[in-house]
Amino acid sequence: MIYPEYIKKGSAIGVTAPSDGNKKDTDFVRLDYGKEQLRKRGYEVIETEHVRTSEKGRSTDARTRTKELEELINNDTVKWIISAKGGDFLLEMLPFVDFECIKANPKWIQGYSDNTGLTYTITTNCDMATLYGCNFNDFGMEVWHKTIEVNLQLAEGKINAEHSFDQYEDGFYDRVTGLEGYRLEKPVYWRNLWDENEINLSGRLLGGCLDVLLYIVGTRFDQTKEFIERYKDDGILWYLESFALESEALTLGLWQLKEAGWFQYTKGFVFGRPAFYNPDSEISYDEAVLSVLEEFHVPIILDADIGHKAPQMTMVNGAMAAIHSKDGKGTVKFDFV
Repeated sequence: MIYPEYIKKGSAIGVTAPSDGNKKDTDFVRLDYGKEQLRKRGYEVIETEHVRTSEKGRSTDARTRTKELEELINNDTVKWIISAKGGDFLLEMLPFVDFECIKANPKWIQGYSDNTGLTYTITTNCDMATLYGCNFNDFGMEVWHKTIEVNLQLAEGKINAEHSFDQYEDGFYDRVTGLEGYRLEKPVYWRNLWDENEINLSGRLLGGCLDVLLYIVGTRFDQTKEFIERYKDDGILWYLESFALESEALTLGLWQLKEAGWFQYTKGFVFGRPAFYNPDSEISYDEAVLSVLEEFHVPIILDADIGHKAPQMTMVNGAMAAIHSKDGKGTVKFDFV
């Protein structure tokens, strides 16, 4: 596994828009303040051309988005690349991505949601660790939530463990100034499906947004089976979260990944809080998950701090991880081997 070097004071952080770009005035305020926050902490921030554009759900065309990513990949001063936004069309880039160039110039690449199209494929195609965590605009809140501080410390190599948070934001809210923090309103509670008292998991971490992974499976960019075969002795620890999969889509999506052989060598599953979920046919989230994954007889954790309902932990694709869940609280510890 290739681990990019940790960032240091004076390093450059690149911001690019491989999916959608910023389009609201509050987005621009947040983007600018995020850059200012990081500069105060000793980092240069380099922004590619189309971070502030959005047309039909894309920052620009796929070739240009790829070119702008590669500008940062080939810039030796850039040590950390963070996606500006999520969206729906990142996968259009993949035919143009030079994975060998990325592998030859390792640096931390981070984003979530639609950015699974990069973080997941880079880890599985390049054997290189990536970060599944906040997109750049979260760095633009006036007072950083602890998750942002932890994210930075992880990229700096100052910490190798994260802990669940106290409360989460159960919805999506329009910003007035652009500098607002999360609207924390419900208590965080990790749910253990197999052993209600305590779960301990370990394995090589892999995952992302299910909505995106279901488009990748079976394509020429799907190197999952080769990846898990390479690390079968470690076992695979899957972390997954969904944006808008209703019960049928979640059930059949997990079935599809199972039948594609993705879950061979699995040691356990950790699911983030779903952003939107409709229990059609009166099927709960728990029932949908168990109907497919119960046969593996491995621990399953639900409602972890992963994905769309902030705050979220930063997950390191490709790293060895130990996860502990007890009494509604959880810890993730990484081992970069």
